[in-house]
Amino acid sequence: MNKVGLTLLTAVFGGAVALGGYKLIENKKLDSMSFEDKQKVYFANNPTGVMSSTGNPDFTQASAAVAPGVVHIKTTYSRKGSQQSQGSPFDMFEEFFGMPQGGGRRQMQAQPVQASGSGVIISDDGYIVTNNHVVEDADKIEVVLTDKRTYEAKLIGRDPNTDIALLKVAGKGLPVVKLGNSDNVSVGEWVLAFGYPLGLQSTVTAGIVSATGRDIGILREGQQQRGNPFGGVTEQPLASSAIESFIQTDAVINKGNSGGALTNASGELIGINSAIASPTGVYAGYGFAIPVNLVKKIVDDFVEFGNVKRGYIGVSYVPITSELAKEKGITDVNGLYVEDAVAGGAAAAAGIKKGDILTKINGKTITGSPVLSETIGRLRPGDKVNITYKRDGKEKQVTLTLKGEESLKSASSASGKASKSATEIYNKLGASFIPASAAKKKELGVNSGVVVTQVNRGGIFDYFGVERGLVITEVNGKAVNSVDDIESALGATQRNIVRLKGVSPQGGAVQLSFPVEY
Repeated sequence: MNKVGLTLLTAVFGGAVALGGYKLIENKKLDSMSFEDKQKVYFANNPTGVMSSTGNPDFTQASAAVAPGVVHIKTTYSRKGSQQSQGSPFDMFEEFFGMPQGGGRRQMQAQPVQASGSGVIISDDGYIVTNNHVVEDADKIEVVLTDKRTYEAKLIGRDPNTDIALLKVAGKGLPVVKLGNSDNVSVGEWVLAFGYPLGLQSTVTAGIVSATGRDIGILREGQQQRGNPFGGVTEQPLASSAIESFIQTDAVINKGNSGGALTNASGELIGINSAIASPTGVYAGYGFAIPVNLVKKIVDDFVEFGNVKRGYIGVSYVPITSELAKEKGITDVNGLYVEDAVAGGAAAAAGIKKGDILTKINGKTITGSPVLSETIGRLRPGDKVNITYKRDGKEKQVTLTLKGEESLKSASSASGKASKSATEIYNKLGASFIPASAAKKKELGVNSGVVVTQVNRGGIFDYFGVERGLVITEVNGKAVNSVDDIESALGATQRNIVRLKGVSPQGGAVQLSFPVEY
């Protein structure tokens, strides 16, 4: 009996050790997986059983499966937080769709203390995807689940170029929304929008996909269309990283839905709700969501690299319009007209040059800039893409190896194409400044600053509605305390975009970006 007991005990102990070792290896393997692969494991063990709706729409199963995984995000800001976060996470979009007349002047006003939006749980160990504009510059981020569990979240990463952010909470065994495939989304199919709109609790609305690949220009803040007085460019220039290829839906989306889920009828996540087309700031027919296949790449980058690894083809381009076709003698209705190929960039290395027409990427017809920008946006430096282009009416194909932003900066520098001098940019501002007094800095709670004392008609500040009394604290990320500091910081202007931070006379934080002409 003793031998039998000892044998049994040894067998049990050995099995426990083996099981423990297996679990350790399994956990390490899971940590190295992408979110999509993690979900395959998760849903293999936790099947949803949701079927796509047929006949009369019935979204009860999808709603029950998805709603627990869509969270309420509450953010807290200091009075000197980001202007883009004021009022609600949708304010930046209201400015775009409901902008008052007057040449694009920005309204500067004080920040509220709190705002809110939505988020989507994509792994049971607490990773949550939302919009960048929901959490940008927040001092505190709180996540509330439908069952009232509340967590304080930490920011893992955010990307203004796609309006995506990734959060992490300390919870375990959380409900997960299944990742779908936005490439399979079809115009006319039923979709559901989940979130926390207008201060309400968990809410679901239904509609259809109205369009895909929508470029509404909202993320290219500060970049004006070609022909404006400050030399802005049309479409995506070389170093403009904004990616817009929205899924458009008529499912009701309102303030507070930002960062929430757009799913298909099977309850699979196909997009992250981001914007509304509205002259009033509330629902007026159409909402826009970021395709989930782009989201997957961005959040995986956050976890693996700590930031977004974006590849570039190294061209600036404009869409083919009837006016451009007539001017250039172009017969194609689809495609993008290459205005420049950066020396040393991927496109130039493959022989693409100014005047070529990009017609396909990886075999897919380029109907507009969203097709190209989203495809490239889902890739990293070193990845290869097949580009079809036309020159003199003849079609050619090349394989490009995407390059990182740093290599393009080096190539641009080596080409000798410098931007306007700091003095020229300074003069274009059309303003006068004096150093902010120590008392003023203490009052505003800032460590640096110059005060705008005069705004001249016809200058950049006049065009963008900058007020006298604005205290500018940073120019291009550098603290400024004098006129010389401003000019020095303007010399660090990159990609022809000047970026300012400051505090308005009313005490609200201000961020302003504007283009300057070559």
